[in-house]
Amino acid sequence: MSLWEYVSSRKDLILFEAAQHASMVAQCVLVAAVLGVLVGVLSYRRAHVSALALGMAGVLFTIPSLAMLGLLIPPLGLGVAPSVTAITLYALLPIIRNTVVGLRGVDAQLVDAARGIGMSGRRSLLRVELPLAWPVILTGIRVATQLAMGIGAVAAYVSGPGLGEQIFSGLARLGGANALNSTLTGTIGIILLALLFDACFVLLGRLTIPGGIRA
Repeated sequence: MSLWEYVSSRKDLILFEAAQHASMVAQCVLVAAVLGVLVGVLSYRRAHVSALALGMAGVLFTIPSLAMLGLLIPPLGLGVAPSVTAITLYALLPIIRNTVVGLRGVDAQLVDAARGIGMSGRRSLLRVELPLAWPVILTGIRVATQLAMGIGAVAAYVSGPGLGEQIFSGLARLGGANALNSTLTGTIGIILLALLFDACFVLLGRLTIPGGIRA
């Protein structure tokens, strides 16, 4: 059976798994973005606090994905819970790092000018610093999304949802009928989803980043 015939005969299942994969990644990155930006905002003015936050996220990032998922099985079991927990934890580092870097990169004179016209620290953060740091923060979220796509495939190891099931199923019976087709379907599907998400981030950047900052 050719790859096209394999995909055609299992179209509904593959589309369902692709939708699961996309939904899982989107939700995990959204949670990671909220947490990561919050941690970055709370820590960027204190070097020791930001170093601690980045260090902890970095330690989590260095744990191999299979080991992370395996460690999460005892407290969380199999399925969605360990999958989304692992993906969210891995996505934190680039978001926290880019939030800290972006906010620290804002021209201090602009912040002083905002304070000089009567803005409070909170208002200056919301109206001046975060908008100017947004391109860097968005890049961090974009990188985290691509990372989450790959980790989402490995989540099939703990019975997580998504296209990883196609990959693991194919690898488990490598040499058997349609094993290669199954592996290729999952891999190509994840690549296409990654490209689609990346295109969405490019569009989001064009819609949310002023032309002067993009230039």
